[in-house]
Amino acid sequence: MAGPVRFVVDGEEFDVVRDGSSTHHAWVSGPNAGYGFSVGGSGAAERTDDEVRSEIRAFLLGIDPRTGYLAD
Repeated sequence: MAGPVRFVVDGEEFDVVRDGSSTHHAWVSGPNAGYGFSVGGSGAAERTDDEVRSEIRAFLLGIDPRTGYLAD
């Protein structure tokens, strides 16, 4: 497993770790400590930086601004 790489997307900071067939995204600047998301499956760890940024943007679009968590 490689160390985290910091991504800044739309003003939000994420530490991204590529681990085997998974990529883990920790929302560093988010309101909820330890919150984020993971992407797994074939090729997950080989995604380009642009693909990672796209995944982060999609995640942020689903966030409820009142709670800082994904909307129900």
